[in-house]
Amino acid sequence: MKIESINNPHVKEWCKLKEKKFRDQKNLFLIEGEHLIIEAKKKNVIQEIISMDEQMEANYYVTETIMKKISSQVSIPKRIAVCHKLKEKNIQNKLLLLDGIQDPGNLGTMIRSAVAFGFTDIILSLDTVDVYNEKTIRASEGLLFGINIVKKDLNTFLTSIKHNYQILVTDVKKGENIRQIAKKENIALLIGNEGQGIKEELKKQASNFIKIPMHLDCESLNAGVAASILMYEMSDVNE
Repeated sequence: MKIESINNPHVKEWCKLKEKKFRDQKNLFLIEGEHLIIEAKKKNVIQEIISMDEQMEANYYVTETIMKKISSQVSIPKRIAVCHKLKEKNIQNKLLLLDGIQDPGNLGTMIRSAVAFGFTDIILSLDTVDVYNEKTIRASEGLLFGINIVKKDLNTFLTSIKHNYQILVTDVKKGENIRQIAKKENIALLIGNEGQGIKEELKKQASNFIKIPMHLDCESLNAGVAASILMYEMSDVNE
């Protein structure tokens, strides 16, 4: 189907999906570009594809003006897809818990690192940035399709798993060197908000406090960088 009017109802619906409220209502989200479309196809979550190029596979063909309106990127892609949100699965043994992460780029980085270092699930607090934010999706490089991501009240969730998981909480002052922590099979790594850190009520659930040893000239690391280093240290890839 070819669409040439920017006022077409389909175009209006696609543009609304750039808003979190509408994504939540429709249980849909947008992805842009070929790499993400390939990854989404593997998971069979694509509802429809929109293209500027009539030689490419798509459900709708649109003008460059319409594609610019739908896209969130400066350089518009040839194709955009509307996808169903990913279904939540049962958690496994290596968990990354994120408390109030607000930067979508940080979240995307953590998703990539979690997949790279064998973490099976990411548990987002209710106040963490939307995983379907376009910046998060781009920063994840499509790896959000390769990991289980769920939203939970973290305090309630930690209470439910504390007898079966080693809960590791970052603390630059009283934490132990991550390299000297004995790894257990079931690990839950908790990373805090970029500015405020981890909520006090969550710290009370810790099995161990951990830190990354650093030169004294550096007080702290970016949340995405810190999470990536800690996941690497707890992974099997460095053994």
